[in-house]
Order: sequence, then C-alpha cells, then structure tokens
Amino acid sequence: KAPSPPTNVTSQTLFTPINLILLSLFLYIIYSYTKPYPKTIIPPSTPPTVFRTFTPPTLAPHNGLLLPTVYLSVRGRVFDVSTGRNFYGPGGPYENFAGRDASRGLAYGSFDEEMLTKDLEGPLDKLEDLGEAELEALKGWEERFDEKYLVVGRLVAAGEEEGVEK
Repeated sequence: KAPSPPTNVTSQTLFTPINLILLSLFLYIIYSYTKPYPKTIIPPSTPPTVFRTFTPPTLAPHNGLLLPTVYLSVRGRVFDVSTGRNFYGPGGPYENFAGRDASRGLAYGSFDEEMLTKDLEGPLDKLEDLGEAELEALKGWEERFDEKYLVVGRLVAAGEEEGVEK
C-alpha cells in the first residue's frame, strides 16, 4: 500500500484559551449591565426650621431628652446644636447647657449647674457683671456657634413673649 499524502488539516476548536477569556469578558459585561441594583432610598428630609421666639420654659424641652432637637441659647440667640448631639445632648460634656441659656457658663468656661439660671420664669441673665476676659470668651463661643450651627430663634424672658409657640 502506498502511504497517504500528508494532510495539512488544522483542527480548529471553539474552546481555545483566548476564546474562553473573551467569552468570560463578554458574559461579565452583559451581567454588569443587567444585574439588579438596590433601590436608592432617600432619607426623609428634616422639617423646615422656623425662626421663633422662645422663653426659658419653652426652650427647656429641647434638651435632647424630651424632644429630638438640642437647642441652647447664647446672648439671647437660640442655636440648633442637634448636629453636635455628642457634645450638647444627653451624656455629652456640655449637656448642662442643652435647653438652657448657656451664656454665663460659656463665658466662665464652667459646666457647673451654678452657672445656669434656676428660675425659668424669672428675668434673663443680663451678664452685666462679666469682666473683659469673660466677655471675650463669650464672644469667641458665639462666633463658633455662628459658624457651625443654625440660629432658630431668640430667647426672651417669660411674660415678655408675643406669639410664642408652645
């Protein structure tokens, strides 16, 4: 028998390494375009803050315990310090000032209860006996609050309010 002539048959297969890599890449791209994405949940917006007039009794509930808001007053201006709840809210180092007029305590750099007005129905602290150093310290605190927190109202003595929301 005569030997058969050599054939130049190249076997082409579909499963070459390059084809497997290209197929994997193609499947990954298809998956990334068709995979389900979790729904984006937009957190509920906070209610708008309305500038209002507070008295010491109406400011007191805003101490982070009774209401979720934490407010404090400095020289008659009420600041919403809720974003600084770790400092001004329950358990924070400045928690004595929450829901109160913090002016005297901030001026003296004291967190003691003696710095706070006990009689919420009485007149506001006029801070007339503060020295130059205390006034300067208080001014620094007030500037810091102005930079960081929103002014939500003004503080007036009980009985001096007109149209105060309870």
